[in-house]
Formats: sequence, structure tokens, C-alpha cells
Amino acid sequence: MNPKLLKKFQDIKIVLTDVDGVLTDGGMYYSSKGDVMKKFHVRDGMAVNMLKKHNIPTIIVTKEKNPIITQWAKKMNVKKIFDGVLDKEKILKKVCKEFDVKTSNIVYIGDDVNDMDLLKNVGISISPADAWKNTKQIVDYVTEKHGGKGVLREISDLILDSNNKL
Repeated sequence: MNPKLLKKFQDIKIVLTDVDGVLTDGGMYYSSKGDVMKKFHVRDGMAVNMLKKHNIPTIIVTKEKNPIITQWAKKMNVKKIFDGVLDKEKILKKVCKEFDVKTSNIVYIGDDVNDMDLLKNVGISISPADAWKNTKQIVDYVTEKHGGKGVLREISDLILDSNNKL
């Protein structure tokens, strides 16, 4: 990894992440009754708790309003959820003010067109290996993992390792 980027990981104080295509593989499972289910990777849940242990909160930013996301986030100790957000970049000022951080202290993990503006305005922008091609072209780092396969854990390991906390 680029040494300059590795150094930027040392300054991260907040992790923002999308859900579908990042924490999940983007698939939605429907039952005959219309129930929608999502599959999350257990290592991403551990990543939230590892980051929390080192005072780095994880915040979800998603256009969806889904009780499955809320349940997972609560169980995994996610600090906050911004759901139903169509213009994701608009939450950046709120996050900076509420958590007393600069945009340079924030990493965002996104995978698609609706993530682009937020990705362009944070300290470190990241996308999964299977993100939309245009997203991968603008980010600072593309993970080795695909969405739903431990992307958040890969990033938490980079953050904690860069601070000798892993």
C-alpha cells in the first residue's frame, strides 16, 4: 500500500459505511410472504466492536429504511444509523459537528453511484473489490474483499494496524 495512504489511516476517528454492496453482497432474499432478508458477514460485526474498543465509532449511511439493518446495527454496537438518506454527502457536516472531527478523520466505504459525492469528500474513500467500476476509479483504496465478504473487517484491520493496535 502507498505509504502516504497508510499514514492517513492513522488519522481516522470515524468509519462511515454503506450497507448493500458493502456490508452485504447486495442480494436481497425474498420469502413467499414478501419478507426481505439480508446476510451480513460475522467478521464485519467483529470489526465494529474492535473499532469501538479503540474509540473509533462505526456509522451506517444508507438510502434504505429497513428494520433488518437497525437490528444488525444494534446487535453489533454500531454508534449511529443515518437511514433513508438520498444525498449521502449532506450528512458529513452533521457527523463532523456531532463527533468533533474533520472530514480528513473520516473514512467512507461505498460501492455505487449514490456514494460518489460522499466518497469525494472524506479523508479516505474506499470501495469493495466488486463495486461499480466508476466508484472504484475515484476511491483511495479498493479492498481485496467483495461486498458482504468482510470488507469492513479488512478496513478496520488497516486502521488498527496503522496505529499498532491490532
